[in-house]
Amino acid sequence: MAEFWTNFAWPTVTITAQILVIVVPLLVAVAFLTLAERKVIAAIQMRKGPNVVGPFGLLQPFADGLKLLVKETIVPSGANAAVFVAAPMLTFALSLIAWAVIPFDAGLVLADINVGILYLFAISSLGVYGIIMAGWASNSKYAFLGALRSAAQMVSYEVSMGFVIITVLLCVGSLNLSDIVRAQETVWFAIPLFPMFIIFFVSTLAETNRSPFDLAEGESEIVAGYFVEYSSMAFALFFLGEYANMILMSAMTSILFLGGWLPPIAVAPFTWIPGPIWFVAKISLCLFVFLWVRATVPRYRYDQLMRLGWKVFLPFSLLWVVLTAGVLVATGWAPR
Repeated sequence: MAEFWTNFAWPTVTITAQILVIVVPLLVAVAFLTLAERKVIAAIQMRKGPNVVGPFGLLQPFADGLKLLVKETIVPSGANAAVFVAAPMLTFALSLIAWAVIPFDAGLVLADINVGILYLFAISSLGVYGIIMAGWASNSKYAFLGALRSAAQMVSYEVSMGFVIITVLLCVGSLNLSDIVRAQETVWFAIPLFPMFIIFFVSTLAETNRSPFDLAEGESEIVAGYFVEYSSMAFALFFLGEYANMILMSAMTSILFLGGWLPPIAVAPFTWIPGPIWFVAKISLCLFVFLWVRATVPRYRYDQLMRLGWKVFLPFSLLWVVLTAGVLVATGWAPR
């Protein structure tokens, strides 16, 4: 019995506790991100936003969650029930499991694998399956059209994101996320790779179907896109997955270009602030820009969306990869 507890039970309990330490704050952050979004947009549009449910509207996310929880889950009669139910579960699960390799500080990571960036890129690429499944299983032309739009959009911008990541990896010489952060101790990659930083952030907007690239739910054209047939907690899982992906993409932006847990300047009093606080602050800044863009930039047309991805971002990011590699080799700065 003692051997069983030592070899199996105790490691399982430890890993479970570590997972909960990451997942529970993430779910709370997702809930309050919905409140922050409405507050930020209301401030930009000179409105008050939620201010009735709880002090300053702080209980509004819990009221929304309770409302969705008690509503009836309706499955369309012509839908494939198994796939219809599995799609939001897959979307939500993918938005959580990607956090396994995110380093919050030096050594503070659940799984410090050597191919962390490939793991993140693979998980973000799998997100398209939940959308395709939802659109197809709904047995609705509007949902299917929304799913095809989202799939084409995500694939288009993932190509550019891949080249941006390659540019960062050329400067680091490692696929480990902690190594990528440590490589920015002298200067954050957002400065020498500023065009790639902008392309990556715009691509994260498209990857998460956020404004101005929320073509999947163009209300005037296809109602609500791929999740138009969803209700109650099935819809809530899509909703939570979208906001969790926003936080994940902001974390990826912070790690790749903003130095992760590193302070802006390695001198006091900046070094007195713990690394995780800096990391959360950078994620919050990226999320604020997500919300700011939604409140100020009109939605793109679909042809504009595709032209930007394939005719602007793709050739420019490919050119920058070649240029970066040439500069690193010519100057002898390439990592060995």
